[in-house]
Parts: sequence; structure tokens; C-alpha cells
Amino acid sequence: MSAARYVGRFAPSPSGALHAGSLLAALASWLDARAHGGRWLVRIEDVDQARSVPGADVRILQQLSDCGLRPDETPVWQSRRSALYQRALDELLSRGLAYPCACSRQEIASASAAQVRTPHSERVYPGTCRGGLQGRAARAWRCNTARAGVLHWTDRRLEQQQQDVASAVGDFVLLRADGYFAYQLAVVVDDAAQGVTDVVRGADLADNTARQIWLQAALGLPALRYLHTPLVLDPQGSKLSKQNGAPALRTDTPERAQQALQHASSALGLDAAGTRDNIADQLNRWVLQWRARYALP
Repeated sequence: MSAARYVGRFAPSPSGALHAGSLLAALASWLDARAHGGRWLVRIEDVDQARSVPGADVRILQQLSDCGLRPDETPVWQSRRSALYQRALDELLSRGLAYPCACSRQEIASASAAQVRTPHSERVYPGTCRGGLQGRAARAWRCNTARAGVLHWTDRRLEQQQQDVASAVGDFVLLRADGYFAYQLAVVVDDAAQGVTDVVRGADLADNTARQIWLQAALGLPALRYLHTPLVLDPQGSKLSKQNGAPALRTDTPERAQQALQHASSALGLDAAGTRDNIADQLNRWVLQWRARYALP
């Protein structure tokens, strides 16, 4: 895959306004698209309506605009695209690559209690319902990773990566018990539907890559390039996130927007000098720096 056709995207969850960590991801994805003469899209990942905060999507789009990060196409909302996800799930089911699951969280926890886990590893689903529901009602739908094998890929910053999806993750959920489509399926379907070629996002999402590569192959969709950026950490060394109380960014004046961008660029290792420049000039300078560091062949 060459850089001749490049489509990138930023896909925030509207569970709150942008904070320093999410702006870093937005800036990095925008810079990568501009550095390669590509298009940059914004997708509101609100497939989980229970976590969506009313008005957060509008505020996020305004914050991005305040910072000079404007998408090249009208943003899309995942909550309006369920038919696409259902078609993908139906295809996987028809090919034996997905199946209904009747297990509750408590049952899964009990069945996998003996697993050896690191502090950050996931609880691996043991495949209880692969052979059928045994007369029980379906609660969720899972993919069948029994023959996934070890997946290998190259991250543009983290370099060579690999994961055995079956042993590291197991048969992950595609349609949840609460009726919402899972992130893994939705993101893969949307990236393909929007023609995305490159995903630039925070390193906390790097572990999702193998699952998404597997789904792309299972659905016959194009492979993507990945670049996972450093994270913004709080004083305790934890990832800055909405869940741990990261404050919303103030971007309502050019000075505040510029300051937020400078903090993000510094975390990305870019030169934040020239603070008297306006936002557009700063962004243009960072595009050149980004291209020098991450230029595609």
C-alpha cells in the first residue's frame, strides 16, 4: 500500500468533551493525513448510547474547529449505521465465523477463574458456546477465533507486533447482550465503508489491532496501516482519560486553543517553539516535522 491514496480519521466517543489526551490523538491523526496529502475524517463513535453524553458530540466538533482541525467530509455518527454492522455480523454467522452466546458475565468469570493473567491482560472467553447453546437463550454474539493463529503486523511507531488472538483474547463479542454492537465490529466496518487507509490513535488502543486485523480478513476488507502515539499521563502515571476525571479542554479563545495544541505537540515530540505564530502557521510547521519523522514510502 503506497501513500498515493491516504484517508485518515479521528473517532472520538461522545462520553464527554475533548481532554488533553484525546486532542493529542486528534492532532496526530490530522498531521499524518496532512503530511501525506490525504483526507482526514471525523467519526463520532456513539454506538454505545448508554455512555453518550447529550451535546458532547457538538462540543467535540467545536473544539476541533477551534484548534484548526476540520474534517474534509461531513462527520458520521455510528448510532445511525447499525444496518451496516448487522450485515457484517450476518456474513460472519453465515460463514461459521460467529455464533450466539448464552453465557452471563458471572459464568464467564467462573469458567476463566483459573486463567493466569497479567495485571493488564483480558479475561479470555473459554469458548463455552462454540458448540451450541444447549437450549439456552442467546445473550450476545461472538466471533469464532479458533483458527485465527498468530497475527503479525508492523506499527509505524511501535514496529513489529504480534498476537495470538485465540489465546490472548478469545472469542470476543460482536453484538452485546444490551443490544449494542461492539466497538471492534463497528470500527472495522466503518473504516472500510469510509475508505480509511491509516489509523493513528493512542497506544492504549494498540492491543485492539489484532482483533481488527482478524475481522478485516474475515470480512474480506482491506488491511490498514497503524500508528499508535504516546499517551498523555496524569501525575500518578496513569493514562489521562474521561474515566479518571481528565478535565475538558478550554478552546473557546485562540489563545486557549493554541495552548492546548502546544501541549499536545510537545507530548508528540514536536517543536512547540514559535508561540507567536497563529494556529494555522503552527500546524503547518508541525506537518513538516511529522512528515520528516513518519513519511510513508
